[in-house]
Order: sequence, then C-alpha cells, then structure tokens
Amino acid sequence: MAPNLVVRDVRPDDAEAVVSILNPIVEAGVYTVLDAPFTIEEEREYIESFPPRGVFHVAEHPQDGEIVGLQSIEPFATYTHAFDHVAVMGTYVSLSYLRQGIGRRMSEVTFEAARHKGYEKIFTYVRADNPGSLAFHVELGFRIVGTAERQAKTGPRYVDEVIIEMFL
Repeated sequence: MAPNLVVRDVRPDDAEAVVSILNPIVEAGVYTVLDAPFTIEEEREYIESFPPRGVFHVAEHPQDGEIVGLQSIEPFATYTHAFDHVAVMGTYVSLSYLRQGIGRRMSEVTFEAARHKGYEKIFTYVRADNPGSLAFHVELGFRIVGTAERQAKTGPRYVDEVIIEMFL
C-alpha cells in the first residue's frame, strides 16, 4: 500500500480522522509521551494555528481515502534564529496499519517539503521503551545522540527518551 499512498497537507476538516489515529496511540500508553486524548475541536484549532514554517502531512489509503497516518515538522525553537535550520518531527500511524511502510512514505514527502522550507536538520525524541519507533527512525537515517533519563513522567512512572537527529 505505501507506494500508492496519497501524502498531502492536512486540512482542518481532517481533525476527526487525525484524532481517531492519535487517541488510540495516546491511550495505549507505550508509543508516545502524550498523555491525554485530544478532542476534535482541539485538533482543528491546532491545525488552523500550525506554524507557517511547519509541515503537517496526512497519508490517505489509496483505495478509500481513509487517513492512516500523520507526520509533522515544526521549528525546534522560535526564541532565537540560531535554530532556524532545525526542526522537530512527530510521526503517527494508525495502530491498524503499523509496519506497512506508511511512515517511510510520509517521511519521503515531508523531508522534501522541510528542505524547501529551509530546514537542514531534524532533531527529535523517541521513548526508550519503544524499540519499533527507534528502529524506524534509524532506518530513515537518524542517529542516536544520547538518552535523556527520566525525561517524561507518565503517571507514577518515569520514561527515558532517546535523543536522535538527522541531517537533511
């Protein structure tokens, strides 16, 4: 399916589909440090206020148009121009469609768009207890920079995060 995916810019009317992907991932409690589900209205507002230098894509199933993944690139920091070349990335694939090449296909399109927006590097974090995500990022060309210990606290439990980077 992945080579035939339609990867396009997100639209505010995609908010419901985006939430239907994100919330099961959040609720699983093992893939992301996001710890609260999103409402459709919150997601719509997030999409509408997405930074101009950001890239926010969704992946549509080639046969029925179902949105099966989302990926975003945003400025790493906006308080100084010293980081203008650095982005942070988030990738989420519907739990029903994991390991089918969707993340890789979205990354091809998103990385090209990021280059056009002036980004040279992507810097992000992956839960240390999520080996599938770390393997996905390493296969894309990310390298491990280090580990931030006890970086997130989900309920009573601390979670380490692996810091990774990739030069575009």
